[in-house]
Amino acid sequence: MPTAGRAIRAARRNAPALSATRAHSNSAITEAPLKILYISQYFPPEMGAPAARVSELSHHWAATGHDVTVLTGFPNHPDGKLRPEYRKPFRGLVFREQGSWLLPFPNRKAYERMLNYGSFCLSAGVTGSFLPRPDLVIATSPQLLVGLSGWWIAKIKRIPFVLEVRDLWPESLAAVGAGNANSFLYRILHKIAGFLYRKARHIVVVTPAFRDHLIRHWRVSPDKISVVHNGVETDLFRPLQSEGIRKRLFLDERFVVSYIGTVGMAHGLETLLEAAQRLQTSAPEVLFLLVGEGAERERIQAITAAKELTNVRFVTQQPREKIPLYISASDVCLVLLKKSEVFDTVIPTKMLEFMSCAKPVVLGVGGQARRILEASRAGLCIEPEYPDALCDAIERLRTQDYLRESLGQNGREYILRNLSRERTAADYLNVLLGILESRTTSKKAAA
Repeated sequence: MPTAGRAIRAARRNAPALSATRAHSNSAITEAPLKILYISQYFPPEMGAPAARVSELSHHWAATGHDVTVLTGFPNHPDGKLRPEYRKPFRGLVFREQGSWLLPFPNRKAYERMLNYGSFCLSAGVTGSFLPRPDLVIATSPQLLVGLSGWWIAKIKRIPFVLEVRDLWPESLAAVGAGNANSFLYRILHKIAGFLYRKARHIVVVTPAFRDHLIRHWRVSPDKISVVHNGVETDLFRPLQSEGIRKRLFLDERFVVSYIGTVGMAHGLETLLEAAQRLQTSAPEVLFLLVGEGAERERIQAITAAKELTNVRFVTQQPREKIPLYISASDVCLVLLKKSEVFDTVIPTKMLEFMSCAKPVVLGVGGQARRILEASRAGLCIEPEYPDALCDAIERLRTQDYLRESLGQNGREYILRNLSRERTAADYLNVLLGILESRTTSKKAAA
């Protein structure tokens, strides 16, 4: 386990000169640029949807003339190890630029996760207090405690606090088996969540189901919540020629079924291994390709070895810009989560990226994600944690070339029409402009 005491990489400014596509909506362009402080524990070179979302949104906003500062942590997710280029040892600590710090831990145990989250919350709150005053602050909550940093900075600088809810806390904690409603940790996080929902000037959620949940279970006013879907960088995630990468990975004659993303507690990848065990004899041409790291990778690899699965191959985490190559090398892409009502509210970003690359998806998630996949006709839906259904879906796609092609093309067209990052960035920016406009109107009315 890494030693305690690590620095965060401090405020990072995305200058307007950055190259990015112009925002979708001209209504998002204003004469006076916004000054936005965006707080996120995760940011590139870290992988995953949270880091990508913050990076791509801030680049799009900067490209339209706005001033965006990202307050983030040194890269250590998901394995809890700092990259060598960010290490500057001094008395057992690692420093950079400003005196912020965090405790990097692999995402395995609840107490390790809370130490990691809490250290970033404290250090971001302190560091952000000394940054120039922005027009508003956004705190994004793949982890909940970062919301406290955003609330504190907004309070002392007297600016609006926007809470971006990407995961339902503490409900998601129970969904992965890391706590229950009677545990001390769950009760504390429940109180923090309620506090943040009350104190936020506005709440941005990524699915309509999140909005419904906050209204129904937390009694948040509907007027206080906006839905801004996750988007996809369609220029990056696009159909590519696959011959080169398939040859490099020795995949020429195999039917490749890929899981690309975090190997975490929420994903229930035992289902994949059970399907692999059943197909190893009945369909030996099928190869399962797992690309990524995470708290569960060692355990999943150990199970693979114990089952003597020769049709499962592991690839280490890849830079984001290389992910489309691995998607293109796949015949089918998997999106799996454990069976839980909480996960029925999510729309995994990886599903949207696979669709944007024109690859058929086999989805083992219910609720919102299933409705999108069925509406777009971009893949096959199965019940979560159901290996037999996964085998059947893979066999159906393996034996029907036309079905694979049509599902993939449907997905690409759906993303281009509805969920490009350019479009969602403009939608989000219009929400922020509306928040500031309503604040100005309220001040004038009070005067």
